[in-house]
Amino acid sequence: MSEKRQVISLLNLLLIIATFFLVVLLWQLRSLLLTLMIAVVLAAAIAPIVDAAQRLRLPRWLGVILAYMGLIASLVGLGLIIGPSVADQIQRLGSRLPVYLDNLRMALENLAVRMGIYQLESIDQFFDIQALTNWLIRSSQQLLVRSFGLTRGIVGGVVNLILALVISAYMVAGSENLIKGLVALFPKPWDERLAAQVVPISRRMGGYIQGRVLVSAILAFAITLGLGILGLSEFALALGVIAGFTNLIPFVGPILGAIPALIVAIPQGGLTFLWVLLLFVIIQNLESYVLDPLLVGSSVRVHPLYQLLAVLGGTQVLGIIGAVIVPPWIAGLAVLLENLYLRPKLIAEQKDNLSEAVICSDNQQLSDGASKLSGK
Repeated sequence: MSEKRQVISLLNLLLIIATFFLVVLLWQLRSLLLTLMIAVVLAAAIAPIVDAAQRLRLPRWLGVILAYMGLIASLVGLGLIIGPSVADQIQRLGSRLPVYLDNLRMALENLAVRMGIYQLESIDQFFDIQALTNWLIRSSQQLLVRSFGLTRGIVGGVVNLILALVISAYMVAGSENLIKGLVALFPKPWDERLAAQVVPISRRMGGYIQGRVLVSAILAFAITLGLGILGLSEFALALGVIAGFTNLIPFVGPILGAIPALIVAIPQGGLTFLWVLLLFVIIQNLESYVLDPLLVGSSVRVHPLYQLLAVLGGTQVLGIIGAVIVPPWIAGLAVLLENLYLRPKLIAEQKDNLSEAVICSDNQQLSDGASKLSGK
């Protein structure tokens, strides 16, 4: 008995040591893990296009090349068309930010005076222009540091993004052999069960990314057009692009995208400010009740609280990149939880309830039969 306990203790000790070294190894490879996470998301997003090309009897590798060449050409063309204007407007917007913040402080002071509040020290303290500007710059730098800290700088981030594109292309092109090799590591029947989950996971992750990008592009165009009509044409394109990019982040993204436009609208007068606010409210409701159900649909199937926690946790650990790539990973992991645990558990409970109902029915029939015999 003591020898058996010693063997168990030794196995536990070896397991703890192996776990420790595995955690250390994963921490050392954290940059590679982030690249793989991005690659999986990109592969899931591009896979439907490659599958469509394969149905047209094109070789899968050719479909991958055409899909990525089309994606890169679209991004480069869009950058050449609107890139210079967006960069110029963002630069001018950044230079005027202290002026806009000062206008916001003055507007709040006027509002406080109209409401009978004459102790304005707290407002002046809160809207210390220099301190607030430094805070905005410092917060943005911290998010960028978290985003690029794992990739050792901006250059490393660009290299890792290119590497993620290459890895995702290999994943999509050789998906069948890759999946067979991975699931072969698991014993039966788990190899077949896991292999059956690859397609649902890919569809859910890819559907989320495709829908989110399409919704953000539509909103960026609508906001740019709307702000131009409302008299903010000087910065309409930059504000629309900012709102489109922030909209990639669920929940908090639309709010972050509305703040710059509202600050810029303050010097134009209260009526313009209200119209801009109304524009963002209408667009937000259009996204929530029309575009998201139509284009994103039920691809996530995760409770909104868990989605919000995924966004916050991803931002805290990985910065802006984490806010974008962690939610589709949560959606993919939810497929495993549903299909490998929750659904079998529900089926087993239904079978148990059905068996209990049959047994109760049989017992009731026996009891009724015995009652009739005793009555006779």
